[in-house]
Amino acid sequence: MTETRRKIAVGMSGGVDSTVAALLLRDKGFEVLGMTLRLRDESTRRVGLADAERAAVMAHQLGIPHEVVDARAAFEERIVKPFADEYACGRTPSPCVRCNPLIKFGLLLEEAQQRGCDAVATGHYVRAEIAEGTWHLRRGVDPRKDQSYFLHRLIQNQLSCAVFPLGGLHKDEVRRYAVGKGLESVPSGESQDLCFVESGHYAAFVERVHPEIAGPGHIVDESGRVLGAHPGFYHYTVGQRKGLGLAAEEPYYVKKVRPETNEVVVGFHRDVEAAVCRLIETSWIRGAPETGRFQVQIRYRHRPVWAHVEADADGRTLVEFEEPQFAIAPGQAGVVYDGDEVLGGGWIAS
Repeated sequence: MTETRRKIAVGMSGGVDSTVAALLLRDKGFEVLGMTLRLRDESTRRVGLADAERAAVMAHQLGIPHEVVDARAAFEERIVKPFADEYACGRTPSPCVRCNPLIKFGLLLEEAQQRGCDAVATGHYVRAEIAEGTWHLRRGVDPRKDQSYFLHRLIQNQLSCAVFPLGGLHKDEVRRYAVGKGLESVPSGESQDLCFVESGHYAAFVERVHPEIAGPGHIVDESGRVLGAHPGFYHYTVGQRKGLGLAAEEPYYVKKVRPETNEVVVGFHRDVEAAVCRLIETSWIRGAPETGRFQVQIRYRHRPVWAHVEADADGRTLVEFEEPQFAIAPGQAGVVYDGDEVLGGGWIAS
């Protein structure tokens, strides 16, 4: 963060992380504007009016101005509908990965710049650094909170306008800082759900958007042998074990889903492992495609593993793991790391 950045917009959700991000910047002498995106109509969800109201309360305590930006139409078109579409096609989407470059460092950044801001700050636990004129994205120092996986699609011009005040802190330090500054009603809970649909309710949400896919089907093995029944393929994702209702000497897991036949294909643990995956629409933070031996993370809570990565200029990347990996799910992101630096990543195609 350079001294030339005097006015910074902070994306505020009303939670402790974004509140402390704004507080840290304020205490460093920056002019801070709190901004909250209203993303949905529902007032009870974290992206509706209740979210904006909490953020406004926290901004008032900090003594900074606060604005609400209506982003409902853009969020519906760019994030919500693609989420449902991906599930309807048998993939497992990662809407947070899509939201960061398109909404938080896309639409919000544009709105902030129109208000005279030089940058947008968020409460993400990640670090952005510049070296020899090139921006680098690195993991947050708190391994339990690192969110670099979700930000791997940011590009140079977005990183140049991004500030992450919490990247060098641990969560406990953030909470202590808030309490030490005397903030009242600091939110204590955290949600692991998507901001627009609760965990466990994805299938019902998808069915409302795509009622044409609703209906029961067969659970089969790779040979096509019918093992059981399911209420709809979109209830299942690759690697899922629960909810199959199958009795066997060893557990069955979902290997793939077939929307075209409304089938869920299952296998044993070893059958759901693979040593290769292919990425599409790969985005590289430093621009040029990366090729070599790197660590790759295939979902947020996945432990990064060594792989040979071979990328081309058309956005396709072949990843060959040194050891087979379990449940490589199409639609999720595969993210490439060099140590703690995020090189980039793409969408898992197969």
